[in-house]
Parts: sequence; C-alpha cells; structure tokens
Amino acid sequence: MAKITRITTQKKNKNRYNIYLDRGQGEAYGFSVDQDILVSFRLQKSMELEESTIEALLQKDTLHKTYTLTINYLSYRMRSEKEIRDYLVKKEVDDEHIEEVVKRLYREKLLDDLEFAIALVRTRVQTSSKGPLLVKRELIDKGVDAVKTDEALEHYSFDKQVEKASKVAEKKIKSDKKKSRRQQIQNAQQNLMQKGFYGDVVKEAISQLPEEEEDQEWEAVVFQGEKLVRKFERKVEGYELKQKVKNGLYQKGFPFEHIERFIDEYVQVEQ
Repeated sequence: MAKITRITTQKKNKNRYNIYLDRGQGEAYGFSVDQDILVSFRLQKSMELEESTIEALLQKDTLHKTYTLTINYLSYRMRSEKEIRDYLVKKEVDDEHIEEVVKRLYREKLLDDLEFAIALVRTRVQTSSKGPLLVKRELIDKGVDAVKTDEALEHYSFDKQVEKASKVAEKKIKSDKKKSRRQQIQNAQQNLMQKGFYGDVVKEAISQLPEEEEDQEWEAVVFQGEKLVRKFERKVEGYELKQKVKNGLYQKGFPFEHIERFIDEYVQVEQ
C-alpha cells in the first residue's frame, strides 16, 4: 500500500501532475498523470493506493496521452483509419491502446473513412490536376476500402473531369507551341492519361481544344525546320539535306504542304 503525500503541478505542462508517494520509506516521486485522470480517480493527499490501482492509473494515463497525441495529429486535417494506425505504430504505441483509441475516435465521430474520402476527393478536384484514377490510387494507399472509394469518387463528376482535363490539355498545348499540332495533341493525350483521366474524358477534352491558327503551325515548322537544317548542313548537302529535313519534319508531325513550303523557302541548294 502506498499513501499520497503530495501532488504538484508540472512546471512545463500545467495539465499534468506529479504524484509523490510514501511506501513506508519516506516520500518519493511516484508517477505523473494528466488532469483528467487526476479528477476522474479523485486523487488527493493522504489517499492510499494499492499497487494494482497505481498500475491501472499508469495504463489510463498512457492511453490518455496516446489519445491526446492522436487528437493533435487529427487537428491538421482529416485522417483515414490506416493513417491513424500507422502514425501510432510509428510512435510505438501498444496494439491494445491503438485499438482503444481508434474505437473512441469512431464513437466520438472523429474518424470516418467515407467522410475522409469525400473530403479528399473534393480537395483534389479544387486544388490539383489529378484525374480520378490517381485520386482513387491515393485513397486506396490511405487504406480506404473499394466501396467507400467508389462512393467518394461520385463527387468527381464526368463534367468536372472534362473541365479539369480541358484546362490541363490547354496548358500542355501552350507549352508545346513550337511543336506540330499533331505532336501537341499526342503529348496532351499522354499527359492526361498520366494524370489519371479515363479515355472518354481525354477524348472529350481534346475535342474541346480551340483550333490552332494557321500562322502558329507555320511558325512551328520554321522553328523546327531551322533546327534540323543546322543539325544536318555540316554533314550533308543538296538533295540529301532536303530529304533529311523533310523526314525530320514529317516525323515531328507537320503536314506535307508546310514541309514542302519550308524546303522551298529555307533550304537553298546550289545548282
């Protein structure tokens, strides 16, 4: 049996208390507890405690600290159950306490994988260029089951996907303005697929791209054609130079009439 001789507030944490005990050999530090544990067990000076009670107090306090740690982790953003469990494992929390904390979070409506998934989908729609396949992969990586994932992705409608994919495609087209229209389209399609958009969305987004102006295509032909001339003119000349430039421009996706025009106007061959 141990008697509480003194209870003091910790200097660095006003919500925690140091409990001093006398086990028959004079006063000595016994343990510390959170304010909630102190109040719940009505700990006070001169109270006598069984060793089993002290052990229970320590277990309760450890569980409370784990719960407080988890609440702080949740304060930054919503979390999935898997994220909570992974976090507590990294903090070396006992499995039994992890289960207790997770159950309590569910009871207090602080943990809900479906609500978490819906919130994540809405955030990605608003702030990222990710298509639904990448968002789905992210949800699965965070431990959300397939049923909840599919339900959450209903908030990423076809129209929203097309709207976002169109913006992504237009941005990609602009960054490739020195390339042929065909190559621009191919690169935009590939980019959209990599970002996780479905084929039907990609097709619709590409169909909504504004038409390219004739001058833009010609400027791209000249830009790429001059690069090819500089590349080959020191190695070949005459007919062979023309053919290499033609082949190069053709491989880059330019229309035949533009290629012929470039050759006539920019590739001079001595007779």
